[in-house]
Amino acid sequence: MSSTQPVTVSASAAKRVAKIVANEPPGTALRVSVSGGGCSGFQYEFGLVQEREDDDLVIERDGATVLIDSVSLMYLTGSEIDFVDSLIGQSFQIHNPNATASCGCGTSFSI
Repeated sequence: MSSTQPVTVSASAAKRVAKIVANEPPGTALRVSVSGGGCSGFQYEFGLVQEREDDDLVIERDGATVLIDSVSLMYLTGSEIDFVDSLIGQSFQIHNPNATASCGCGTSFSI
């Protein structure tokens, strides 16, 4: 994985994405985006898509493809997308150095 990518995907996240899309149509990718809302001002959204936009950042790792649109990329630059499997549950998490605050569940943040 190139360290020059503005956003990185951890090995555990790539493995989980590859497992999720294994039963989806070919070309399916995980889209990660940022939208207004959530208890801290912005929230992360995750969805499976087949459509790619011309301005998407495309991250490929270990058989997984992650897409980030250019507007969301402004908020995610420097972040790592991770997948955590712990006693309290499984979830994708974003380690975002731009976030000045986040909610307890980790799905919303402020800058």
